[in-house]
Amino acid sequence: MSKDDRADYNAVFPTELGPAMPHPITLIPGDGIGPEVTDAVLFVLSQTTVQIEWHRQNAGVKVFEQEGTPLPDTVLDSVRQNGVALKGPIGTPIGTGFRSVNVEIRRALDLYANLRPVLSLPGLKNRFGDVDLIVIRENTEDLYSGLEHEVVPGVVESLKVITKTASERIARFAFEYARREKRNSITAVHKANILKLGDGLFLESVRAVAQQFKEEIRYNEKIVDAASMHLVLNPSQFDILLLPNLYGDIVSDLCAGLVGGLGLVPSANIGKDFAVFEAVHGTAPDIAGQQLANPTALLLSSVLMLRHLNENAEADRIVAALHKVLTAGQVLTPDLGGTATTMKFAEAIANELNRNQVSNQ
Repeated sequence: MSKDDRADYNAVFPTELGPAMPHPITLIPGDGIGPEVTDAVLFVLSQTTVQIEWHRQNAGVKVFEQEGTPLPDTVLDSVRQNGVALKGPIGTPIGTGFRSVNVEIRRALDLYANLRPVLSLPGLKNRFGDVDLIVIRENTEDLYSGLEHEVVPGVVESLKVITKTASERIARFAFEYARREKRNSITAVHKANILKLGDGLFLESVRAVAQQFKEEIRYNEKIVDAASMHLVLNPSQFDILLLPNLYGDIVSDLCAGLVGGLGLVPSANIGKDFAVFEAVHGTAPDIAGQQLANPTALLLSSVLMLRHLNENAEADRIVAALHKVLTAGQVLTPDLGGTATTMKFAEAIANELNRNQVSNQ
């Protein structure tokens, strides 16, 4: 690994112990159920030993109504200053000309890697029992570049942008992540049989990086439609999936469905200088304000955030507490078959955290 590559990797996965001072973190509660699940997660985090200085910022539909933009500059400025953000689901006002707030945050901060671990949670039934795979998605280009125009009335052209630079960068991220997490294989997912130039360049770029890790990590390739079929037949055959932006968006949601849905899966958007951890489920306006939402996705995203900050012991404690609550099955939100409110679920996790802390003293 070159000196520059090592610097990039260490910026994403720091190896030194974090500072004793509180971590400054931008908090973006979001729209709909966002504030509810955010409050629940903040309560759980408050029961840990991690010191956090929250910098609350607002974005989304309500902000658009007040300020004329769903993403004020102050939001991005805060993330740039703090380096890390925790974000709830955000809506984008429809028919206003604004692009997706989520996409714009990733573009503005060059959060080139989307990391989504997909794991079966104890106590929850799913078709496959024990799913454990990682989806790594390139986050900055492809059709999400938003380059569209009307050629003639009734004919629209959308440009799929694939570059060697971005493809090699996400490939290096994936292989370094696999090495760090002791993962065995990476499967690149593509449609190069049809998109011979665009997806062909993606594959060429990934293969070049894969050669540098061939003694440590197995490398495979699958066409996206075949990969989707194999995922729903037998997800255990996959370890890490590496995809361009559009396929990554679709396949990551498919994988979430294997373990119960988007409400149970965390997500991290990571760049060289900044990282945003978020729940990727929707704002669910139909149940907003009713304390019915499941905060698990955002809680597990906060666990990824803690690991990013080298707060691994407390991250492990939160996961263990969550697993105990799910396994007991006594305090579950309605989507999991229970009757508990969002905050009652969070309180149950906090109680397990405190019980664990007392038993370890």
